[in-house]
Amino acid sequence: MPVISVITAVFEGGHAYLPDAYESIAAQTLPPGWAWEWVVQEDGRSGRPAAALPSDDRVRYATGGRGGAGVARTLGLARAQGQIVRALDADDLLTSGALARDIQTLIANPESGWCISACLDLLPDGSFAAGPYDPPPGRLEGAWLREQYERDQFPVVSTHLTARTPLVRALGGWPALPALEALALVLACSAVSSGRMIAEPGGIYRKHADQTTAQPDYHREAEFAAMRRSILTRLDALAMSGWRYSTEKDALQ
Repeated sequence: MPVISVITAVFEGGHAYLPDAYESIAAQTLPPGWAWEWVVQEDGRSGRPAAALPSDDRVRYATGGRGGAGVARTLGLARAQGQIVRALDADDLLTSGALARDIQTLIANPESGWCISACLDLLPDGSFAAGPYDPPPGRLEGAWLREQYERDQFPVVSTHLTARTPLVRALGGWPALPALEALALVLACSAVSSGRMIAEPGGIYRKHADQTTAQPDYHREAEFAAMRRSILTRLDALAMSGWRYSTEKDALQ
């Protein structure tokens, strides 16, 4: 039975919304013959976030040394059993039908290694807001995405990436950056494989005072400049290699 693996990184103190995330996964209706698993990886070894998880054989929890969200997701990737992986932050939600649309998009576009859907911001007052730069549905190319990133107008919410598992593994998973690791993986995927944009929102990005990106010390100019160089030089190296990911051996049914 083919499986889609939802991968979530969580840290102690950042697990309050895990029950909501689980409910959004459990409510998904998948294409016939498909199943899901939820790979939850703690960024740390406390074990405490496990108390927020339900008793469900499809939920698989593990701990590991602290290294940030990218490291935790990559540790989770090692345990993923699915042919497809789908990122989901610990405080985010899937919309109804999101996983089915991801699966069907990759089946219908066998040349594409990844896809991503529009995302809605859930604001503290309970209202929703669409992304300001959402691209139209259809093919996404790496050169255009890089151009938008360099303009500081990156058009997609990277933490809701869905990709063929071998592609993510071939790229080494999420890079060990202190931030921007999700964006970096989307750009790396796009550098070696075309992607698809799904117009219907597939994720809900919860904005709240406790989220990592809302903390006063999150954006440090020198650190972000170094991360930007890391991301762009990686793209340059991938382009120089001439390597393109082939989906011929990971056809989905």
